[in-house]
Amino acid sequence: MIEVEGLTKSYRKGPEPTDVLRGVTFHVRQGEFVAIMGRSGSGKSTLLNILGFLDRQDQGTYQLQGEDLSRADDDALSSIRNRKIGFVFQLFHLLERAPALQNVMLPLLYADDDDTGGDLRAQRALETVGLANRGHHLPGELSGGEQQRVAIARALINDPAVILADEPTGNLDARSAADVLAVFRRLSDGGRTIVLVTHDDEVAKLADRILVLEEGRMRAADATHGSFSTPAIGDAAAAPGPA
Repeated sequence: MIEVEGLTKSYRKGPEPTDVLRGVTFHVRQGEFVAIMGRSGSGKSTLLNILGFLDRQDQGTYQLQGEDLSRADDDALSSIRNRKIGFVFQLFHLLERAPALQNVMLPLLYADDDDTGGDLRAQRALETVGLANRGHHLPGELSGGEQQRVAIARALINDPAVILADEPTGNLDARSAADVLAVFRRLSDGGRTIVLVTHDDEVAKLADRILVLEEGRMRAADATHGSFSTPAIGDAAAAPGPA
C-alpha cells in the first residue's frame, strides 16, 4: 500500500536548516494497522503530512498503491488526497452549525465523482462508527468521543485506500479514547489500512506493528512488547543509518 524510501525533509527557521526527516524508509502492507511513535519534534506529524500530500519531501520516493507520486503536481495530489486518503486529526475540525450527517458529507463537495446518494453513504459511515442515531445532532450536542467518531466517518466517506490519524485520542478522556480506538481496531479487522501517529504506548499497542521515529530516523519496534527489533528486508523499515 505504502512504500517510502529515503525520505528527507528540512525546514529553515534561521540561518541554518533544521533536518526533520533523515532518510526515512518503511513499507505498509494492504490492510495493515501501523502506529508511528516518537518524542515531540521527532518528525511524526511532518511524516504524516507528507503521506497525506499536505507537504512534500525534499528527497526520497513515496509510492501509494504502486504509483510513484514523488513528482506529481499539486492538482494531481489534491485529487489523490481527496479520493485515496482519509484524515483524522487530534482536533475534530467539525462545522459547528452543521449536523453530524452534513459534516460527514463534506469531502463529497470536493470529490470528482457524482455525489448522488451522498446522504446514504454518510449514514452508512456513521453506522460504521456506532453513531447511526446521531446524524442530526450538532457537534455541540455530542461528546468529544462522538465528535471524533464523526470525524472518522467523514474520513471514510470516499472509501479511501488509507486512513491517516494524527494523535486521534489526544484530546479525549480515557473512556472516549477507548471508544475511538475500538473503531480503529474494527476498521483494521475489516481490512482497512491505517497509519496512526501517537506518543501513547497504550494506543500504539493496539496496532499490528509499531514504528519509532528517533531524531528523524525510523526504527522498528515489537508491537506487543515495545522492544526494538531488526526488520526483515522489505518489511517494516530500513535499519537506521549513522547518526
